[in-house]
Amino acid sequence: MKKGLLFIALFLVFSGYSQKISFKINNLKDTTVNLVKYFGEKLYYADTAIMQNGRIQFDGKKQVPGIYALWLPGQKYFDFVYNNEDISMETTLPDLMGSLKVLKSEENKVFIPYIRFISSHKSQVNQLMNERSILEEGTKAYKDLSIQIDRINKEVKDYQNNLLVKHYGKLAAKVVKMSMEIEVPPPPKDANGNIIDSNFSFNYYRSHFWDNVDLTDDALVNNPVFHNKLKTYFGERMMVQHWDSVLNFAFPFCDALNPESRMFEYCVGWITSSFGKSKIMGMDKVYIEMLNRYYCTKNSKGEHPAFWVSDDKFDELCENLSNKRRLTVGSVPPNLILKDTTDKNWQDFYSLTSEYTILYFWDPECGHCKKTTPKLETLYQKKFKDRNVAIFAVGKAIGEDFDKWKSFIRKNDLNFFNVAVTDELYKQAQEAPEKLVQLYPGEPGKPTTLESLNYQNTYDIFSTPKVFVLDKDKKIIAKSISISQLEDMIDRLQDKKGLPKLFPPDPEEDAQMQKKE
Repeated sequence: MKKGLLFIALFLVFSGYSQKISFKINNLKDTTVNLVKYFGEKLYYADTAIMQNGRIQFDGKKQVPGIYALWLPGQKYFDFVYNNEDISMETTLPDLMGSLKVLKSEENKVFIPYIRFISSHKSQVNQLMNERSILEEGTKAYKDLSIQIDRINKEVKDYQNNLLVKHYGKLAAKVVKMSMEIEVPPPPKDANGNIIDSNFSFNYYRSHFWDNVDLTDDALVNNPVFHNKLKTYFGERMMVQHWDSVLNFAFPFCDALNPESRMFEYCVGWITSSFGKSKIMGMDKVYIEMLNRYYCTKNSKGEHPAFWVSDDKFDELCENLSNKRRLTVGSVPPNLILKDTTDKNWQDFYSLTSEYTILYFWDPECGHCKKTTPKLETLYQKKFKDRNVAIFAVGKAIGEDFDKWKSFIRKNDLNFFNVAVTDELYKQAQEAPEKLVQLYPGEPGKPTTLESLNYQNTYDIFSTPKVFVLDKDKKIIAKSISISQLEDMIDRLQDKKGLPKLFPPDPEEDAQMQKKE
């Protein structure tokens, strides 16, 4: 009989005991209540339950460790920790956090008092700092308030350190530790007491930034604190907002993470997405290189590292990626060899010896191009032509657009380089492409390239106009800028910034060009 009871007990243990997440809410009519979870800074629905007699219960087995919130009608909620244990808490409206009692949960017996302590002390510090802000620095009142602020901050630090020692290993302790700042030692000095390295404090802080974060614990991703740290680390306070600088830190950081973890998923996804949305010109390189490294390659298992992306999305993400990598700032884009308006002469921009080259893609039927292109001609005639700045314009000239293209050029007296895949060239490419492009490397006598004939795909031209600015080595130094921005940039680059501007900033045009990026 005893063996039978023992077997039943063991069976219950090993069959996967389901944790219960239970709450009692006073002063609230029975209603639908949501359990929500953090993934980074955002909240997502995790489960739903109907409250009966003020009580709600969720199945913890469905959830993963992290920070959760109980979401009540009227957008009222409170946070708590879930870490694979039974939870039982009771609270009363309207003061959900103030009246919250932890009846069962070792994690929340640590976490909830900590939240209350921090909130109280933060409020005190904010009040004292407001009082101090209107005082003159150096006065007795100012110094007295500073002493009080330092005392409260020390109380917080002592509380945190004691919590970490007493509750080492708990998720709540890891969350607290993650929110603590790194202590930076004094910079080294020489024999005369002079600081040896003026950048020591900053470099130490950045190199030890993640010391308080357990990057092997996926539960920490389910927490807005982690998101804020990631945002800070890759923000302007910690590194120059230049694509190469960001990638210099992003690759080692992501490569060091477990490639099968949610930590890897969140960090790779956030870096890729955030810099893909950046308004800073050239930051698309971060997005494209992150795609290339973590989405569009395959690991030793023959799988894409971005395991969270469905298979049908990779084609869309990785389409034309090799070309896009050549269109980032700092790269040399593919040469274009196309026919000019005579439909006989071939022109290419690699052979130009200009100090700067403007690649300009346009369509004679594009409304925005009709406004922009004549402005570009004005810039060319009055500024760029005599300063060795070339404009290599690629127009749309297939079918009926061929005559419209030539007509627009004549009407607006466009004197810069005008080339296109002309209608005749397009027909030749369809009928006998082997007469135009190499079939094998080094084949002689071919006037152009497949990249040139397919320039819209090569240069990712899905809308016009589009501008690329190249230096003397034909490296991209800017792209998708407006006429006023182009004028200002070339004037500055050629030390002519004091010259009167032909085209003042146009907010509508500037916004339009940004959309094309």
